[in-house]
Formats: sequence, structure tokens, C-alpha cells
Amino acid sequence: MHIDELLAEVEAGPKGRKVGAFFDFDGTLIAGYSAGAFYEDRAWRREFSAGELARTLLAGAEMAVLGTDVSKLMNVAISTWAGRSEREVTELFDRLFRERIAGMVYPEARELVRAHQRAGHTVALATSATRYQAAALAEDLGVEHLLCSEVDLVQGNFSGFVAGEVLWGPAKARAVRRLARRERIDLARSYGYANGTEDVPFLEVVGKPRPLNPASGLERVARERGWPVSRFSSRGRPGVRSVVRTGAALAGLGAAGGVGLAVGALNRSRRQAANVATSIGPDLALALAGVELRVTGTEHLWSDRPAVFIFNHQSSVDVAVIGSLIRRDLTGVAKKELGHDPRFALIGYVVDIAYVDRSNSAQARAALEPAVEKLRSGISIAIAPEGTRSATRRLGRFKKGAFHLAMQAGVPIVPIVIRNAGDVMWRGSLLIRPGTIDVAVLEPIATTDWKVSELDQRIAGVRERFIETLERWPS
Repeated sequence: MHIDELLAEVEAGPKGRKVGAFFDFDGTLIAGYSAGAFYEDRAWRREFSAGELARTLLAGAEMAVLGTDVSKLMNVAISTWAGRSEREVTELFDRLFRERIAGMVYPEARELVRAHQRAGHTVALATSATRYQAAALAEDLGVEHLLCSEVDLVQGNFSGFVAGEVLWGPAKARAVRRLARRERIDLARSYGYANGTEDVPFLEVVGKPRPLNPASGLERVARERGWPVSRFSSRGRPGVRSVVRTGAALAGLGAAGGVGLAVGALNRSRRQAANVATSIGPDLALALAGVELRVTGTEHLWSDRPAVFIFNHQSSVDVAVIGSLIRRDLTGVAKKELGHDPRFALIGYVVDIAYVDRSNSAQARAALEPAVEKLRSGISIAIAPEGTRSATRRLGRFKKGAFHLAMQAGVPIVPIVIRNAGDVMWRGSLLIRPGTIDVAVLEPIATTDWKVSELDQRIAGVRERFIETLERWPS
């Protein structure tokens, strides 16, 4: 089944909380394994001992050759937690989620989870992994129930042992049945999504087993039993083509900055230099990277200028997206680190971006003061009110700077909602993947009658418009 068929099936199916949707974690919702991110991080920090490495390799070999369950491998991993506090391990996996695991999530899997949530289903994540590995993703996806392997705690510190049974094979099926009894879920009408052969008992529990990205063993069982199979292919490691495309895109962006400088020098006009750079550079970079924009509300980009254009920030590719949309008479506000980033430094200089030190509030305010004059002179400002890139699609808290600028200059705010830039180039990646980015430009919001005393309420209202658009994307 194609992702569109899976979504259509959920949309056309029964609604309400008595229908369950149970998702495996590793290999199903994410491309790869969360334990891999943990081990890579330990290796990078040189925390691996020779003994631990030997035990890990032996347990992994037993799983592969003898078909043993994951319990021994998990016990080896959990033994390294002995003596650590729960808070320390929670913070570790929260960091790993932001830095690594968030970029491994299949975009199609996000859409599938949201489809079940829109249908009012009881959604659960069922995994042999621990709560600490899976909780950040469950929270990010808004998944209410987390069925997982538990770890033994003694006065807030880990003992180094698993508590109870590892949710693997039949144990996961039993956990799903227990949740179904507690929540009065009709398993015969429920959905199950998993990728491994060990998940056959779990998939047999539900009336609608749907293997996702299945291993060869599960794929064989699915063929025998007539279970429809789906594969998501968008999260594999970028290949040589992505490296070449990314290099070409950055070269194109730099070349446009150089052309802009030349034109500006000939005509002694910095604004003309900026307009040349922003009118050709972003389009060229996106085309070379194989990225297309699918935009609704284009008319709002031009209806009321100058303006403060605000956008939700997921990815470095947002720079090109915003430039391609606004095109001329534009500058921006960015963190000071970008001023030293060779990928964007030249075009940032050409368009005279205001760089702010987020750790220094006084410097940040001083850097924004000239922006008001630029707005009054007819130059629009682009700014991400979240202040930094989000690791996921979830919207961060909005800071006040963009809204103060608009109020002081007496110009409108134009919200630009970007849905999936992180799927093309996620927060921690250096490479761009070919794909399509969805953008919705909302109607300008006048600020002439805003008061400082009500600014928090106004900002909350604008942020809610972003959330509503992301939840119910315009046709």
C-alpha cells in the first residue's frame, strides 16, 4: 500500500477511541534504531570499554545467528546505566532525539499517526526499547500511550537491570492486549504497524495488521497471510547525488551573491545588489538541489509591503525558501553564528542581515534598532520568531522581537507557514535531499492598533494561526 492508500484507509474507516492504532518504534516510525544513536554517541565520546564492546557484539551475533530475543543485548546496554540518575539518562536521550533521532523519523509515519489522531483513535507506541529512548518521540508526535520495556530504579538511580519483561515478540502482544482491556479498545477494528519478524505475534492481535518497511521474514509472513505491505523510502542516508546537488546549490547561492555585488558596485546601489542576489540566488539554489516549492496564498506576499515576514524555522534550507518567496527589498534577522557560516555569509552580507547575539539581550535589541528604519524606508524584514531551528515539526515558543519591530514601524506581519522543510534538510544535516516543500502564506496582520500591554495575547494569537495551519493544511 502506498502512503496515500494507508491514509485513505484510516480516513474512510471507523472513528473514535474504541479503535486502536499501535505503532512499533525502531525501524517503523524511524529509519534505523535508537540504540544505534546511543552507541554512536558513546563511541564518539570514547565511553566504550573493550569488555562492553565484546559483550555487545556477542549478544548481537546470538540474535542474528541463533534467533534469540533482544533481552540479552538490552541487558548489556542497560548495565552501562548502573549508578546513573534517571534525570541524567532522560537528558541524554532528549539530546539524542534533538541531534539524531528526530532526523530519522519517516515523514510518512508522521502523517499516518496524525491521520489516526484526526480519526479520534487511541494511538499507542509499542516498543521493546525503554521509556527513555522512546518518550521524546511519543511526546513530539502527541502519542498518548507508551508501551515499553521498563528499567529498574533504586532511589532515583538505575540498578543496571531491566524491570520485568522486555516487550519483544509475545510480550509486546500481551502489553497491547492489556492496554486494549483497560481502554476498552476493539482490537478486531484496530491497526498495527511494525517492521520486524518478532512483531508477528503483536500484528496477529489486531484486525488490521499493516507491516511497514518490513524485514524479509515479516515480508514473507505478510505474503502468506495477505497482509498489505508498505515501504517508506525517504529517510535513507543521502547518496553521492545529494552531496553533488548540495554543493551545486551552495555554489549557486554564492554566485548570485557575487553577481549582486558586481551589479551593486556598478550602479552604486546596495539595494540593487541585494535585489539581484535575492531574485536569482534562492531560485537557483533550490533548483540545483532538486527542491520544489508548493505554495498557497502567494498573493499575500505582495499585497502589503513593507512588512515583517515571520516563518517557522525547521531547517537551513528555510533561508532559500524565504528568499525565493519574498524576492526583493528584503533583509533579515539571524543569530550571529550564521555570519561566520561560509554557506550563507556572502549573501548575508549583500542583503545586510542583522546578526543578533541570543545570549546578550542588550546587544540583540541594539542590533534590531536599524531594522525599524529599514522597514520605514520600504525594506521588508524576514525573521523566525522561534529564534532557532526546531528539531521537529512542533512549533517552539515565539519571541517578541519580530512583533516589536512591526509595531514600531507601523507595518503588518505576514505569517509564512512551512510544513516540511525539515524532511528535505533536517536540523543537524549538512546535505539537502530532493523533494517538495509546502508553504502557506497567510493574510497580513495589521499591527497599527496593537498595544504593548496586550502583546503577549497578540503573539499567542499569531502562533495559534501557525498551529491551526499546520494541523489543517489548506487545499
